[in-house]
Amino acid sequence: MIRIIRERGLKQKAAAELFGVSQPRTSDLVRGKIEALTLDSLVTMLAHAGVAVDLSVRTAGQARGPCSDVPIRAGT
Repeated sequence: MIRIIRERGLKQKAAAELFGVSQPRTSDLVRGKIEALTLDSLVTMLAHAGVAVDLSVRTAGQARGPCSDVPIRAGT
């Protein structure tokens, strides 16, 4: 999300509008206070920005590979 803000040269207010949140929420993100944001809110913010989100879930300690990841698509 920070990359989107930087690449588009957005100020926090414009980024907040893009992500569908308040400016203070965007400020938390920019300052690295992601503990204040839930996974759900981060995915929703990216969806507002038109970004597709793929999430991979695997058993702890399991090797990464095409058979070990279980893809989860937001909105499906």
